Amino acid sequence: MAPGRIWRKSSYSTANGSGDCVEVSVARVVLVRDTKNASGGRLAFSPPAWRALLNWL
Repeated sequence: MAPGRIWRKSSYSTANGSGDCVEVSVARVVLVRDTKNASGGRLAFSPPAWRALLNWL
């Protein structure tokens, strides 16, 4: 796990918890995880790759 990281929930997440939600933690490596399975797998991006993904969307 990544102790001490601050996770932010996607602004597209629904308030009632029924939506597909992701959380992002930005540091030297950007991590993305499933809100409903916080201890599960994570995607890791370099900051430039993360910016490129966001710009592509």
